[in-house]
Amino acid sequence: MRSDITAGGVFPDYALPDHTGTVRTLSELQGDDPMILTLARGHYCPKEHQQHLDLAAFQSKIAVAYTRIVTIATDEHHTLQEFRLSVGAQWPFLSDVERTVQRDLDIKEYTDPVNDPMIPHTLVLKPGLRVHSVYNGYWFWGRPSTDELWRDLRAATAEVRPDWDLSAPGLREAWDAGDMTPFHGYDRKPVAVAPDGRRS
Repeated sequence: MRSDITAGGVFPDYALPDHTGTVRTLSELQGDDPMILTLARGHYCPKEHQQHLDLAAFQSKIAVAYTRIVTIATDEHHTLQEFRLSVGAQWPFLSDVERTVQRDLDIKEYTDPVNDPMIPHTLVLKPGLRVHSVYNGYWFWGRPSTDELWRDLRAATAEVRPDWDLSAPGLREAWDAGDMTPFHGYDRKPVAVAPDGRRS
């Protein structure tokens, strides 16, 4: 992996076609949420299927935690769709048949000249594509378990959400003053105030 792709670095904002053929950027898919990014070998690899089955079983928790998932694989469009459907994934899969990510990040898996895949990696990214953690999944045990992802996402979310701890100094005062900017979700919509002063 390229030396700058480490904790605190910024992951490149690749633009690739998704499973519907629509070109998407990683920053667009991430929004202002933490994100799990998998750089996958592709549909042919049983290790990828197992990891993505685990993520699919975990995805309802990821959704309620305001977190995103994206997979990048070297599969062409139809194979990418089959991969996504076969594991029950509800998140975007991006196709990198040109091996742009593989070359740019220097993660060519030279031990497999037949399939020419990327060395698999899983990253946890804070908003702004900022790297929180990187896992090298060439061997399956190098990939993060859902428990490890939970711990990473807990730490990353605590860093980026000002309202992580509602007892933090100043938060209650900001709320009472009508300043919604520190509060996730409330910072993007008008807040209705009831006659008794309650906000909804």
